[in-house]
Amino acid sequence: MMSEDISPLTSYSEQKRAEAMGKYNIIQPYLSGIHSMKRISQERAIPYRTLQWWVQKYTSHGLKGLVRKRRKDTGNLKVDEKVQEEVKHALLSLKRNTISSIHRKVCNICRENNWEAPSYDQVYAISKSVTPGMKKLAHEGRKEYQNHYDLIHRREARYPNEIWQADHTPLDIFVLNEKGELDRPWLTVIMDEYSRAVAGYYVTFDDPTAMHTALVLHQGIWRKNNPDWQVCGIPEIFYTDHGSDFTSNHLEQVAVDLKMNLVFSTVGVPRGRGKIERFFLSVNQLFLQDLPGYIGNQRPSSPMTLEELNEALFQFIIYNYHHRMHSTTQQKPIQAWTRSGFLPNMPESLESLDLLLLNVAKPRKVHADGIRFQGLRYMNVNLAAYVGETIIIRYDPRDLAEIRVFYQDNFLCTAISPDIANATVSLGDIVSARNKQRRNLKKELPGNHNVLDDIPTTKQKEDSTKSPKSKLKRYRHE
Repeated sequence: MMSEDISPLTSYSEQKRAEAMGKYNIIQPYLSGIHSMKRISQERAIPYRTLQWWVQKYTSHGLKGLVRKRRKDTGNLKVDEKVQEEVKHALLSLKRNTISSIHRKVCNICRENNWEAPSYDQVYAISKSVTPGMKKLAHEGRKEYQNHYDLIHRREARYPNEIWQADHTPLDIFVLNEKGELDRPWLTVIMDEYSRAVAGYYVTFDDPTAMHTALVLHQGIWRKNNPDWQVCGIPEIFYTDHGSDFTSNHLEQVAVDLKMNLVFSTVGVPRGRGKIERFFLSVNQLFLQDLPGYIGNQRPSSPMTLEELNEALFQFIIYNYHHRMHSTTQQKPIQAWTRSGFLPNMPESLESLDLLLLNVAKPRKVHADGIRFQGLRYMNVNLAAYVGETIIIRYDPRDLAEIRVFYQDNFLCTAISPDIANATVSLGDIVSARNKQRRNLKKELPGNHNVLDDIPTTKQKEDSTKSPKSKLKRYRHE
């Protein structure tokens, strides 16, 4: 005789284990020799044969023997399989129909095919056998099914620079653009997932592009001039959205060259990027809401410029957000990044990083007075030997005070514009200054006017009382 297959006690639900314990408490006086089984039967109004069965099961298998077992035929419907398929088809295809309506439709089909019609209870039982996930998939489609039932792989970074995450968002604020009109800027951010520290960011009026992402990645990887912003290095994994601004050939080539794994979120399923979304929420609630021009507030009498917003955002990230206790990590972002004491993986040189990530302008020719670009003149003593030659320049549109010069794909030098050497001037500043000059000319304002007079600067000029400082910047490679 085959022994009965009894599952371990831990495989049963808490309710079933509690029921088994209740049966044991009933028969325990008999097992201990305190009362007879007949007395227990009379006092508890439980059939004598039932008590005998419980004692036998407990003696053979212990407490798990008292767990009520499901009948082997439980769930087996005495309905023809063809009829069951018709019921399930109706349940999945008719979203708003009641069980009564489906029962009537199936009965009509059975009469037409000379099948035995099911009862209402049988149709109801079949409806319970169809899983909620199957109903969600049939009634609302694959996307809703994924949102509710797909498992989400949430990989947590184990150390700084293991995973960086990038994303864009339009900021909930209006600021003045180059034309002097109110416009809504975009913010691009790259964040270290382990520490939640910001590695780089970029604010612009232009729609997100692959070049914006490359510029922020350039900023994130290289060492910052500000000692309070220490985040740098090449991440092991760069996790991004599946948008065209992230999936460009340029970015893929950069990832291969830097030996950085480029990972995209599933198309249409942006889950897994909640960490950076939370940062955007912090920017909105802790920073933007107190600024003039915030969406929802009254129209500001003196709105901010993009440069003022950028400077304020820098102060918020470096001196506020980085030093706030994060509720998830229970650490301050900048401390979490620096506390591990690791050495970040850095590129061979700034020039090699420039060659990958900075904007590429049209070829330029070296003139006797330097290189001309965007109405500015750039000089470096190394250019003297290349007068008349065609070179390639690369630049950061956020600061046109200097450009990188390449000759035959090799780095030549960094050229400085003497007119703005002591200032941080962006491409947007130059466009704004040109627009302003054009408007002034239309108004026929007298006098000669230089475009550079209208370019706002973010670096402080040298004090006139101090000794004059050379405008020529020097770099480690020179």
